[in-house]
Amino acid sequence: MTLGQDSPADPGGAPPATSTVAPTHRAAPSAEPRPEEPADRGTAAGAAPGQVVPATPRAGAEPVPRAAVHAASGHRLGAANPRQEGPTDLRLVAPALAAWGAAALALGAPGRWTVTGVVLCGAVAVLVLVSGCRRRRNGVACAAVLLCAVTGAVSAGLHGADLRRGPVPGLAREHARVVAEVRVTSDARPSVPRVRGNRAAPASVVLNAEVTRVTSSDGAVTRVRTPVLLIARVGERGQYGDAWLRLLPSTGLRAAGRLAPPHRSGDPFAAVLYADAGPPRITGPPSALQRTAGELRAGLREATGGLPADAKALLPGLVVGDTSRVPQDLRAAFEATDLTHLLAVSGSNFTIVLLLLIGPAGTALRAERGGLAPRLGISLRGTALLGGALTLAFVVVCRPEPSVLRAAACGLVTLLAIGTGRRRSLIPALAAAVLLLVLYEPWLARSYGFLLSVLATGALLTIAPRWSAALQARRVPPRLAEALAAAAAAQVVCAPVVAVFAARVSLVAIPCNLFAELAVAPATVLGFAVLGTAPVAMPVARLLAECAAWPAGWVASVARAGAALPGAEADWPGGWRGGLLLAAVTAGLVFLARRLPYRPWVAVGCAVVLLVAVVRPTPLTRIATGWPPTGWVFAMCDVGQGDATALAAGDGTAVVVDAGPDPEPVDRCLRDLGVSRVPLVLLTHFHADHVAGLPGVLRGRSVGVIQTTGLHDPPAQAAFVHRTAAVAGVPVVRAAAGERRRTGSLDWQVLWPAAVPGRAPEEPNDASVTLLVRTRAGVNLLLLGDLEPPAQRGLARAYPALPRVDVLKVAHHGSAHQDPGLLRRARPRLALVSAGRDNPYGHPSPRTLGALRDAGAAVLRTDRDGAIAVTGSGRDLRAVARHPPRGPDDR
Repeated sequence: MTLGQDSPADPGGAPPATSTVAPTHRAAPSAEPRPEEPADRGTAAGAAPGQVVPATPRAGAEPVPRAAVHAASGHRLGAANPRQEGPTDLRLVAPALAAWGAAALALGAPGRWTVTGVVLCGAVAVLVLVSGCRRRRNGVACAAVLLCAVTGAVSAGLHGADLRRGPVPGLAREHARVVAEVRVTSDARPSVPRVRGNRAAPASVVLNAEVTRVTSSDGAVTRVRTPVLLIARVGERGQYGDAWLRLLPSTGLRAAGRLAPPHRSGDPFAAVLYADAGPPRITGPPSALQRTAGELRAGLREATGGLPADAKALLPGLVVGDTSRVPQDLRAAFEATDLTHLLAVSGSNFTIVLLLLIGPAGTALRAERGGLAPRLGISLRGTALLGGALTLAFVVVCRPEPSVLRAAACGLVTLLAIGTGRRRSLIPALAAAVLLLVLYEPWLARSYGFLLSVLATGALLTIAPRWSAALQARRVPPRLAEALAAAAAAQVVCAPVVAVFAARVSLVAIPCNLFAELAVAPATVLGFAVLGTAPVAMPVARLLAECAAWPAGWVASVARAGAALPGAEADWPGGWRGGLLLAAVTAGLVFLARRLPYRPWVAVGCAVVLLVAVVRPTPLTRIATGWPPTGWVFAMCDVGQGDATALAAGDGTAVVVDAGPDPEPVDRCLRDLGVSRVPLVLLTHFHADHVAGLPGVLRGRSVGVIQTTGLHDPPAQAAFVHRTAAVAGVPVVRAAAGERRRTGSLDWQVLWPAAVPGRAPEEPNDASVTLLVRTRAGVNLLLLGDLEPPAQRGLARAYPALPRVDVLKVAHHGSAHQDPGLLRRARPRLALVSAGRDNPYGHPSPRTLGALRDAGAAVLRTDRDGAIAVTGSGRDLRAVARHPPRGPDDR
């Protein structure tokens, strides 16, 4: 191929330039000067050979400034690499941010404010364009920013108007009962049961839908198109759950229930429809496209059905974002280690498949381009088309929801990097993707997930390459430097946003992401292979699933191991103030790291400090925080409105009595206490505020047996306990009055429920297992569960010789329902109350607290003191509060 044959001759009389190059390789730089340039361009009269002086401009010509690429090269001769690029093109960043911010503001603003803002911005943009500023680049850029803001606000205003149109919002404000015909617009997802008081909320399934026809209680029928959130109760035993979870998007339903307003003003739906319990009443089938996608997803679930529990739960999530099998404890582990992006459909997972197709970044335009495409004889243009087809299939299978569209857009940005290898084009492409997505779906402007996705992608494109180069300059191997820089850059920009809504900081996120990334690529590639082969060859798909189970199990193991570390998470102030504070602290640390000279011993010292903060050896933690106190014998965990206590039975061993309403607080409490072995978990009764946290007790600990009361009420919570124990392989036994047990330094007797013929407790509270415990040091403790006054009086009658106790766990969170006679008989020195801050029940009751103090007891309560530990014995007996009150008013 001949280039430059038709170029005009040089004005100085030089012949036309002729250069022959190979079709796919760049010509080697020639040692001879090019004809269009004088041979002595770098020298001047009297200059020594090799001495470089500035070139003299031609007569009458303006001096040409040095190209930015050469000025930034750091070399006196400029850059010699012809592929080196100039500064990043940031022209689209400001318009994208303007549209994003305007959409976010317009969604929460009254309509008149939105109209006013649109008119003002539009008028200013027009003035800028028609004035003399249009001839200047800054004027055009300013007008573009204003017009994009106008467009974003208009799109958000129109979408917000859909939520206020029609009768549905008014009916929701009245909490009216309706019969609605709806069209499903998302996958159904099971909700996490919340504990309300002593009972768990009914199991339910949540899905997004669009109401197409609504019939109010007075018989009025209206056709509408209003987005709602549909919550369907699946029955006491969850018998209707599978039918709801099998629903596909675009399915037509008829649902009867009660409307309610959204919980937050910024929710992307006009109302919440609480459908009556029962199976779904289908009125229309899903579309052919959604049926095809559903069959592919069902094939993936079937092929992975025989895998180990973690791999079976995780693999569909890695491939198509199907997290219906992910248990709550595994989800919590992914949250603690900041690996939740692997549980959702993300651009990074999809990019792995594109990398397999097209090869590493920067090679697509070369003869040596990698990937499967050149080996299959696919041209560069065909490869680009195939990549686009894969993107379309990805959106179809994973459902065209906003999160999927976001992932596809980010994957296409990476596809651009793979195809061109030019970093300079990536930021404009990311900005264009953000602009288009915000205009298409303005609700993304208020989505934390969208913000995290954009921040992570931007960090990988801008910060990670610089940090990778800095690490390689310090002799870190290139692959390790790239992986470490990518994980650190994404964590630095995303951690402040996570702190806003989670009020925590993960200290193990970077190492866990590094270790997980080792297996994400093979798990994802094999998972997509299972997805493609399941419809045509299920045995082959199952074999591929067995292969994918190894890397998927590795990812789950990394998450569980990281979350099990005592210092995996650190509490941090929540809200935007907390996020801004973390961003400022992070920026300061990065600034210091760049300014201070590199010293290996400093880096090693920082790594050791971080390791100690994560591992939290008990002796060092006790010195630094004073918790847990040395020689503790009894601890009351701060679990909110519920009960969870621990009796020390030796080094790292404790008997746990009740588990609280949530797995996370009790798990954190036991980790702080250093408890790794639990010979017995005693659940006094089956109310949710005592048993719902059982998975947290079982998490990462050796548990011997679970003991419960004999009254299985409420039945749903009793079934939950037996189901959770069966999954963990822990036997469940029944406590019997009068039985005695001993383990380590503990000796206890079961006092209640008493085995009195014809007088068995009929209420769960009165069936609470009551213990009288004695430690080897001579400390007596009475744990009353949630006994009500009738059962307390029965206990006093059954044990007339009940001794005085040192520590009393006050019954029923210190409620007003207490038997004064039992309190006088017990005469505790310490009375401990477990209650949630600002609970709606008024626990603990001032009357109960006064009666205990009048009896000579020192009273501590978790809602104001935090976790409480009892130490010593005899005269040295004392209670230590982890967060003591700041003043007398706090008592």
